[in-house]
Amino acid sequence: MQEKINDTVILVGTAHISQKSVNEVEETIEKYHPDIVAVELCERRYKGITQKDQWENTPITSLLKSNNAYFLLAQTFLSSIQRKLGKDYGVEPGSEMIAAIKQAEEHQIPIELVDRDIAVTLKRAWKKMGIREKFRIFWEFLKAIIGFEEEELEELNLDEMMNQDMISTMMEEFGKIAPTIKDVLISERDSYIAQKIKDANQNGKKTVVAVIGAGHLQGIKKHLEDTSFHIDLKEIEEVPKKRISVLKTIGYIIPVLFAVLIIYAFMTKGSELAIDLFVYWFLINGICSAIGTLLARGHILSILTAFVAAPITSLSPAVAAGWVAGYVEAEFRTPMIKDFKNLSHIENLKEFWNNRVIRLLMVVAFANLGSMIGTVIAFPYIASFLA
Repeated sequence: MQEKINDTVILVGTAHISQKSVNEVEETIEKYHPDIVAVELCERRYKGITQKDQWENTPITSLLKSNNAYFLLAQTFLSSIQRKLGKDYGVEPGSEMIAAIKQAEEHQIPIELVDRDIAVTLKRAWKKMGIREKFRIFWEFLKAIIGFEEEELEELNLDEMMNQDMISTMMEEFGKIAPTIKDVLISERDSYIAQKIKDANQNGKKTVVAVIGAGHLQGIKKHLEDTSFHIDLKEIEEVPKKRISVLKTIGYIIPVLFAVLIIYAFMTKGSELAIDLFVYWFLINGICSAIGTLLARGHILSILTAFVAAPITSLSPAVAAGWVAGYVEAEFRTPMIKDFKNLSHIENLKEFWNNRVIRLLMVVAFANLGSMIGTVIAFPYIASFLA
């Protein structure tokens, strides 16, 4: 899908797993012999598709932080779907970007990376989302993992994916789940990429062929056709400063409330009830976190660790149950280099679940989630004894 903005800017909208897109990219660059080839990649993603073994250098400890676990799980899962589709159509994900880069190198044409750093994009989205949006995203992701079957993927039609109306509709549906993410992932990036292309074009002095995802085509085209369009890239390259997080605030309030409840129970109804309430807290929180770790298919010692750690870590905002359970999982089922390499080849549910890196991420994420659920259940339960 091609859009010519003027004589010096040509946009090529692509599907990331389409041989048709690869051919169109190569033909467009051959036809226009541009001064610059712009690709919808940031430095990280550029290295990701040109350096296939970058996972080998990933420190295990970086996988244990809870936010990292969620991000990496989502990224790997979505990439695996794309790889499955790419295999069905005989095309590697990102082949059209690789084709653009190779064509540019062959013709000694400068390459411009016009997308915003993916880490900045994800952090901006996470910081801007509310609790409800974060829960919706997690829930949809969880449903997607459970329903991740090859038969469903085979029903997708690439020609339909290239249809702009369908892609726009998909974006609208995604926006209903998490409007903030839609703004950061789509609208902000449309503006960012358009400004980078405009800067590369130098007011018509340089001919630019820009290879972009079809979902961004109309948004970028709209900005480039607006002669008054201009944004300050630095403003949307910054991660919003930390505000008072509701979750962090709750994290600090929980131990205080728990202490107040136990002290109140001791003062008004005796030490026996105070001890009982502490036991209920320990069991509810520990069991929920252990169940989460079990669902993630964690090692038996990781499950026991989650059970013991969750009631304690839930009273400390500085430590999470998933981190502790994750360290134990990494100790007894240490991911090997082949596990990291295989992340780039996962195509089905069995491979997804059996990979040790994925299992480690799942243990971290599900142990934390179980502890959160346990806290939500335990507090009103123990408070009911004091009513």
